[in-house]
Amino acid sequence: MTIRYVNRFIRPQFKSLGKGPVFFKPRYVKLFGSNISVGNFPTFISAPDDYIQITSWDTGDWNGKVDIGNYVLISPGVRIMAAESVSIGDSCMFGHGACITDADWHGIYDRTKVVGDPRPVVLEENVWIGEDAMICKGVKIGANSIIGARSVVTKDIPKNTIYAGNPAVFIRDLDENEFITREDFFQDPAKLAKDFDLLDRYTLGQNSFLGWIKSMIFRDKSH
Repeated sequence: MTIRYVNRFIRPQFKSLGKGPVFFKPRYVKLFGSNISVGNFPTFISAPDDYIQITSWDTGDWNGKVDIGNYVLISPGVRIMAAESVSIGDSCMFGHGACITDADWHGIYDRTKVVGDPRPVVLEENVWIGEDAMICKGVKIGANSIIGARSVVTKDIPKNTIYAGNPAVFIRDLDENEFITREDFFQDPAKLAKDFDLLDRYTLGQNSFLGWIKSMIFRDKSH
């Protein structure tokens, strides 16, 4: 299995990780819990000031799990937290700072109740979650739907629709026959390899041996 790292440091540990994953700055992908599974060809983009955080609360009486499908894109600052279950379908995309949680993480009346009353979250295939959107417990989002930036979703969303706002409301329908998904993007391996090579060259273009020596001597301890 080939794993691509841009700005390499460590490999995050998953319960299972499919083939062809790509990590940008993997040191800033933070995993908590042992029940996080990811499919084939995911892309994780993290940053020093915007960690990706994925949590499966699998301790004590809880057995939380996170299942992420194939071809999924996860941007900086995304948080996914499961006390029971978060299921993410193939080709889903998460904008910067999006948050998905299946629990309140405390009781409404008993504030010492660690998890509260979790309910599973399901995202079907090719869902796009906009920047800083919040997907709350018990929600199911239908295939191909889009959630607008900074929206708060507390109820189920039908497939092939756009919802936005706080709370999220219907904006318009989408034509289910028009979609080109991230799965399609991965169907031309030669072009994909060329695109990633160009991205590597751009990202690492300022690197040099002298620069590496300086970085080892004069470390930036703020990160």
